[in-house]
Amino acid sequence: MNKIITISREYGAGGHSIGKGVAEALGIPFYDRDIVRETAKASGFDPELIEDEGEDISKTDSILKSICSASSTYYRDTQEAIHDVQKAIILRFAQAGPCVILGRCADEILREVGIESINVFIHADDVHRAVRVSELIGSTNATEIQRMMAKKDSSRHTYYSRYTGKKWGDSKNYHLTLDSGALGYDLCVKLITEVAQAAE
Repeated sequence: MNKIITISREYGAGGHSIGKGVAEALGIPFYDRDIVRETAKASGFDPELIEDEGEDISKTDSILKSICSASSTYYRDTQEAIHDVQKAIILRFAQAGPCVILGRCADEILREVGIESINVFIHADDVHRAVRVSELIGSTNATEIQRMMAKKDSSRHTYYSRYTGKKWGDSKNYHLTLDSGALGYDLCVKLITEVAQAAE
């Protein structure tokens, strides 16, 4: 199996850190914000907007259409346009060789075209996630942290369901589901790396 690894993750479960660690351990590229930059280049949409809204369909349409009204004349749906561009970029990265791709329905995008990948879902309990989210948003307010976790997870669930027709986080959709709170980031990296190496 080609060492293409996709990582889906709950907000605050450390998917970015784990994905980056796996890529470093295997000596292959890690794609997350690179997808945002390439999408911005190809579409003309604002990079910050794409990063904020890339996996969030709850408010994207109204924001994008107000900011990028000119682009809206060319696309029936600006959210669909961003997804289509990201899909093409993900396929280009995967076709170039082994890599780790974070989020954005990469698992299903590759499956649809017959590109083999190892698909991973990272989750954790609320306590471990809250500590990480507190660092990410720079707040220790428990209500704010819980609200952000629920909002991000809901958005990712809706986005994944919309573009794959499948349930986000359902273990049947992944080769590995790992609890980063119980296992720790380092062990998650080790397990994913070992699976990728054994699958060669």
